[in-house]
Amino acid sequence: MTAPATQPPVTKAKLPRQRGGNRGSGAPRDAEGKTFNAFSHGFLVLWSIMIVLPLFWILLGNFKTDSQIKSSAWTWPTEWTFDAFQRGWEKGVGDYLLNTLIVMVFSVPLTMLLGAMAAYVLARYDFVGNRFIYYFFVAGSMFPVFLALVPLYFMVDRLGMLNTYQGLILVYVAYSLPFTVFYLHSFFRTLPTAIHEAAVIDGASHTRVFFQIMLPMAKPGLISVGIFNVLGQWNQYILPLTLMQKQSGNDPDRSMLAQGLVSLMNAGNYETDLPALYAGMTISMIPVLVVYLSFQRQVQSGLTAATIK
Repeated sequence: MTAPATQPPVTKAKLPRQRGGNRGSGAPRDAEGKTFNAFSHGFLVLWSIMIVLPLFWILLGNFKTDSQIKSSAWTWPTEWTFDAFQRGWEKGVGDYLLNTLIVMVFSVPLTMLLGAMAAYVLARYDFVGNRFIYYFFVAGSMFPVFLALVPLYFMVDRLGMLNTYQGLILVYVAYSLPFTVFYLHSFFRTLPTAIHEAAVIDGASHTRVFFQIMLPMAKPGLISVGIFNVLGQWNQYILPLTLMQKQSGNDPDRSMLAQGLVSLMNAGNYETDLPALYAGMTISMIPVLVVYLSFQRQVQSGLTAATIK
């Protein structure tokens, strides 16, 4: 009989020694991470206080009397009534809000439509002058609006559109187009080309490809830039102040919301109604907050979509 074959002794495999394998190597990195987290969280807390505190101060001012606000701004209201909202609405805040809504119902969709069409063509088609037109839009977003107020006023005046809704709508569209084209241009470039080519092979026209295929795919970007346009046009002050002034005594008052609140503040002289003014500010903030909170996730996804794809 033959002896059974003996197996070689099992030895532990030596694993390569990893760098930084000792226990104390991670301590400095952990300390740096904790320091950075503490700094970032502290900065976010400070930023939140800077935003929430003025809003809370304005909300308290709605329920105070004028004497309470002038004596001590941080005192607690003695009576919780909504009379300030009624007085502010009667002093013209309702008309200013209606004028702003009328303008934005037309200006924001028109800006989004024209901006999306221009950005799509510049991003997906190559033609002579493509780069020139694109950088022309980019230069428009960097041009200060204050430098164009005087020629803009005379141009709108020659068109006979001073103190008219259509004149301010056209100016808002021209003012918002550069940023809209710049933002959507980079977003349309991230969309897959294969879907566009498949639709063209199937016989779809360029218009159908844009409206039925590419535009729905760009929905996150459209919502994001749409929110920016709503905020920018809602809070606009210098353009309405220049273009929406009464040309005669018979002209109606078509002041926008920010313009009307400033005129409401200056109209009282020594008999200002600060609670009514605060109520007007609260009324002007509510629609913007509702729009942003409703589309908060879509805005975040639209801002990150271009970097993820």
